[in-house]
Parts: sequence; C-alpha cells; structure tokens
Amino acid sequence: MPIATVNPATGQTLKTYDAMSAEQVDAAIGRADLAYRQLRDTTVEQRGRWLTAAADLLEAERDETARLMTTEMGKTYAAAQAEVTKCATACRFYAAKAAEFLADEPADAKAVQAARAFVRYQPIGPVLAVMPWNFPLWQVMRFAAPALMAGNTGLLKHASNVPQTALLLEDLFRRAGFPEGAFTALLVGSEAVDTILSDPRVRAATLTGSERAGRSIAQIAGRELKKTVLELGGSDPFVVMPSADLDRAADVATTARCQNNGQSCIAAKRFIVHTDVFDAFAERFAARMSALKVGDPMDDATDVGPLASEGGRDEIDAQVRDAVDRGATVLCGGEKPAGEGWYYPPTVVTDLTPEMRMWTEEVFGPVAGLFRVSSYEEAIEVANGTSFGLGSNAWTRDPREQERFAVDLDAGNVFVNGMTTSFPDLPFGGVKNSGYGRELSALGMREFCNIKTVWVGGEGGSTASAGAHAE
Repeated sequence: MPIATVNPATGQTLKTYDAMSAEQVDAAIGRADLAYRQLRDTTVEQRGRWLTAAADLLEAERDETARLMTTEMGKTYAAAQAEVTKCATACRFYAAKAAEFLADEPADAKAVQAARAFVRYQPIGPVLAVMPWNFPLWQVMRFAAPALMAGNTGLLKHASNVPQTALLLEDLFRRAGFPEGAFTALLVGSEAVDTILSDPRVRAATLTGSERAGRSIAQIAGRELKKTVLELGGSDPFVVMPSADLDRAADVATTARCQNNGQSCIAAKRFIVHTDVFDAFAERFAARMSALKVGDPMDDATDVGPLASEGGRDEIDAQVRDAVDRGATVLCGGEKPAGEGWYYPPTVVTDLTPEMRMWTEEVFGPVAGLFRVSSYEEAIEVANGTSFGLGSNAWTRDPREQERFAVDLDAGNVFVNGMTTSFPDLPFGGVKNSGYGRELSALGMREFCNIKTVWVGGEGGSTASAGAHAE
C-alpha cells in the first residue's frame, strides 16, 4: 500500500509520501533511545505537565484534527470530533493517575526476611507501535499516553493510509514539551517492521491489527525476546434474551454495528437472539438500520460514511454475496451502490449457516448477521464459537443470566445491557486469536514497565534461611 492520503468519500489521492530510508529510520531510533535516557530521569509530575499540554492542544485544535481524520479514513466528522475529545480525556487521566499507578508497592518485609521490600515500576525504553487506520488517533493514544507517562518513548508505524494523522501525533507531543525524539512517526511500509523491532535499542512492541500482522510481530519479537501486546480484532457477539428491553437493545445494536462506519474491532457483529423474541428484535433492528443516512461524512446529518478503502468494501460485499448465494436472507441493504466513494449500506442478514463466511469471519463494515437460538446454552455456544474473543454484549434483565454471561462469555470484555466500548479506567484486550496483553488502566501502563523487585536487608546483612535461596 502506498503511503498516501486517499479520500474515501471520493477516491481521490490528496497527498503522497516517500517511505523513509533505512538511514532515516536508524537515526529516528537513535533519537528515541536518546530521548528515553532523558525522559526516564524526569519526574512523573513533569511528564504529567507535558501530557496535560497535549490534551490542551487536542481540545483547542479538535475541529481541524477531526477534519483531517475524516478526510483520511472516512469516519463521520462528528465521530472524529468525539475521538479527539476522548484522546484528550485519556491524556488527562494518565497525567492525573500515573503517580498512583507507578508508586512503589510495599511487600511484607518480615515474610521475606528483609528490612524493606517493595515492587517498583520503571520504563524499559523505546517501544514500537504498529497501529491501524480505523481509529487513527485513539488507537495510538491509548498506547502513547501511558507509555510516555511511564518514561518510555514511542516509535509509531501507522497505517499507510493515515500518514498525516501520524505526523500530527508526532508534532503534538513535540509541541506539548516532550523531548525531541520522545514520539516519532516512522513513514515506512510493513516490510520495515522486522528491521525496526530487531534493533536492540527497541525494547518492545504493541500492535492493533489483523491476526496475520499479529503473528508476524509475535514471531519477530519471540526471536528477539521482546515483550509484545497484541489486539487483533474480534467477531463480537451481541446476545438478546427474552427478558431484554428490545427497543433499547435494537437502538444500541444499530449504533454498536455501525459506529465508525462499521469498522471497529469491538463493534457488535454477530447478533444472537433467542427465538422467543427473534422476530420482534429483527423487525426493530432492520427498521433502525434502514433509517440510517449514508453519505458525505462531513455532513452533520450523515450517520454512516464510506469504508476506508475500496478493497475493504469489496471484501464485505463478497462476504454478503457468499451468504446470499448459500441461502441467507437480506432484511435490509446488501447492495453495493454505484457512484464515487466507497460506500456500503447498513445491512442485516439472517438465515446464516456454518458453511457461510459470515458464520465465523469478522465483517469489517456496517453488516450485521442475525443468529436464532433456542436457549441460554445455545446462545453461549454460538457466541463462543469463533476463534476471536475481544468484546461481547449481552441483553437480559434476569440477574442470574447477567452473572452467568459475565462468567461464560469467552472474551476480554463483557458488557451487559450497554454498548461495548473502552475507557481509560478499565483494561482493554482480548483472548484467543484476539491477542494478549492489556491496554488502558494501570495494567496498560505497566505492560511496558520493568516490574522490579527490591529487597533491602538490615544493617547486619541477610538473615534469610538456606531454604529461601532455592529458586
């Protein structure tokens, strides 16, 4: 993929960039390593002032930044504005919470025969972030804010279709006051990742992307013995039980499926509905999906903008066509429109069977699959019957079912009677082929810290017994 801004609403190429040379990449890694040696010696309070300044800049420049994201990947302008605001909130959260999250944790000194013993969290160095285009600011910020506050530096290999957003982020942290090289956008293709991650100055990597990309990063990092955090998407279930508030569930289902033009890892994708309320829910859901306005993402009246790429639209169209050819029923949408731009209508497909691609594959666009089940046990079987395990959603007013869903749904996130989303306060990540490790919260900050045990003996030295020396 060329490194270029191509407006998805028109298909027009607006700006292209040459990939950085090997020498330029090497110099950037050197600056990141130097900046790390400076940043790790600053106080948490100083880093907090810089991150707060970044939040101030984001809020002051929200509309301009949102307009750029809409131009590069097609999300609606309103959604882009909300994304900028969310990033500013995350910056303020970590600026306020980092001292608490990084504070030494005392241990029971007597139990380990020490005068003092504690756990200390310290940065590890430059971290490579390989990030996707769908939330071009937020996906980066949920790594960058905690990593910088911990004293690490960031090297961003962003998706090739959002280069201007990548450069904006580099400029943001520089203007906020972080040392030169603390956060650098590397305008390179995916073929450069092996060399970058193999560099001994780069200490870890985080990736949000496809299974294939995740396996590649993990393979390189495993060879180099470097830590990774991987978020590899999902095929999230949205389970509706007989006691659910159907109107509220249908409202949230529509938003959950079509947020970000349907291009979200934690968008609800498979709608698993108990047979007792299947027809009633399907009618409500299809009506709401049909009512969404598809069009210019800069228009405030638009609900769903274009897909980010022509190839992405072709892929979801092929998935729908495969289902229809094998006997599925389309309740609304399902036809690729003519004209410029990579638009696809909100679509609901039912009568799905296991041989159809939509049964197990992630559909990365505004297309919902409806699955009919006859019991709680069948709902869980279908919900967990995928290689993914990122988010999940359950709708029931039965307290016992709510508790069972929290236990039985095989996912990193379970949301009951509300839309799956991410918060700086809560850890975010998946299980199975959705990846490993966690972003956000204290856990996300500590993923790229040296969790150091410190043991201090008394004046006379250790009094530990011989048995304590066994590993």
